[in-house]
Order: sequence, then structure tokens, then C-alpha cells
Amino acid sequence: MNKRIIKTDQAPAAIGPYSQAVRIGNLLYTSGQIALDPRSGEFLSGEIEQETERTLENISAILKADGLSLDNIVKTTVYLTDLSYFARMNQIYEKYFSENKPARACVQVAALPKGAKVEIEAIAFAIA
Repeated sequence: MNKRIIKTDQAPAAIGPYSQAVRIGNLLYTSGQIALDPRSGEFLSGEIEQETERTLENISAILKADGLSLDNIVKTTVYLTDLSYFARMNQIYEKYFSENKPARACVQVAALPKGAKVEIEAIAFAIA
């Protein structure tokens, strides 16, 4: 199988030695996304709701660059710096996955890059 790197200027550039996403066969793996502005690269610090929304918009842009959408996501992992954000993050998350909910794990972590409150990574399946 061929490995293909997915890159778009509609999502934030990687802030380290990694790709925005990698496609192997019918699977696309996104790197973890935080609330970075895709144009400026600046971190959009704010409430958990705003960070979650920007993070999911970034994931959506990466998927779109490969002809996919959020409906193609089969699994996400959500990293929160405080599980007390869980319900508020879920309110935004559910707006993006109201019909076609992927499997998900959500864990609390000690810290995230740029002081983010939330980071989300996704695995998407593309029908050949």
C-alpha cells in the first residue's frame, strides 16, 4: 500500500516534525489538532467551546483536502486537560457528529501544546 501525506493550507501547518494527516489505503489518520488559526498559525486561546469548534474545523479542512468529510470519521480520540470540560466539549462535539457518531475515547492529560484545553485526532475511512 502506498502512504500518502495529506497537506492543506486550510488547516494549521504542523508545529513539529509530523504531517497533518497520512493516508494508507482506505484509512486516513489525522494528527492531533488544537485550536490554531489556519491562516496565522496563532493559538486561539479561549473557552473550551471555542477551542473545540476550531479544532473540529481544522480536522474538517484536513479531511476535505483528501475529498472526505466528518461523516468519514470512524474513531476520534479527545484529549482534555481537565475532565470538568467534558460536558461543555460534548455540546460542541455533538453539533459536528449529530447523525453519524464515530467511536471515541476521551482522556485527561497533564498538558497540551500551546496551553490548549483540548486536542482531537481522528481516523477516517474512505470508500474506494
